[in-house]
Amino acid sequence: MPNESPETIVVTGATRGIGRGVARALAAQGHRIVLTGRDPSAGAEALAEVRAAGSPDPALVLFDMSSLRSVREGAQKLVEVCPRIDVFVHNAGLWPTRREIGDDGLERAFVVNHLAPFLLNHLLEPQLVKSRTRVVQVSAGLYIKGVVDLERTPKGEDFHAIRTYCTTKLLGLMTMPRFAAKWAASGVCVDAVHPGVIRTNLGDRTGALGVLLRLVKRLWRTVDQGAEPVVRLVNERPEPAKAGRYFHELVEQPLAPVATNAEVASRVWDQAVALAGLESTQRPASA
Repeated sequence: MPNESPETIVVTGATRGIGRGVARALAAQGHRIVLTGRDPSAGAEALAEVRAAGSPDPALVLFDMSSLRSVREGAQKLVEVCPRIDVFVHNAGLWPTRREIGDDGLERAFVVNHLAPFLLNHLLEPQLVKSRTRVVQVSAGLYIKGVVDLERTPKGEDFHAIRTYCTTKLLGLMTMPRFAAKWAASGVCVDAVHPGVIRTNLGDRTGALGVLLRLVKRLWRTVDQGAEPVVRLVNERPEPAKAGRYFHELVEQPLAPVATNAEVASRVWDQAVALAGLESTQRPASA
């Protein structure tokens, strides 16, 4: 049923996978969906899909989350396209099969999964505060396997086909409660959710291992099922003071100790500020 008061909802990485499922479900609720992605062809298909699902005046903003320059350009485009942002869904994610260094001299998954969302939060902060935005961060339960090495991880010197994904998701969760504390007085709410093990192309491999993985994925939940916990969190409106929560699918859970070390989290934040080229004054309230 169309929503009588449609909201503007931005979904990053919305041209495929869970992001596309989330966008489609929210479009069916009558919201205006603003998709982001880097593939024009996939973007055009997703845009047509959300329009057909009922989204009024949907939009597509193309930029590359693995490039900080492109992220800055994308943030400016979003400001131009969205007079207000009622909900921002950080969904874009990368599970790399090999070490790749991007334009910034940094490992691509480190940028896509951690540094780019961090930078977007800062660049769009005036817009988020003005709109009292609901921010939803799509995470992964595998964060508990992450290992923080602030010297080696940014450039992928400790690259591992599984652990790099876990670590970069962990870094994002370590900054999330600090954004919640930083924004509490402004009415902006941020929470994170692991949507479950979903049948997407994330982490796909080639060769015999790839064939085996595709067979196993047939037993996993569908994209539409994976979108459900994200959509539920989007539609929830908690008090800002209660933000900074983590959900495993539909169940709220405390973050594991690996994500709650305050000293390490402070270092993660300060490093992200430096690597993203932000002012050193961009520090959070005590989390």
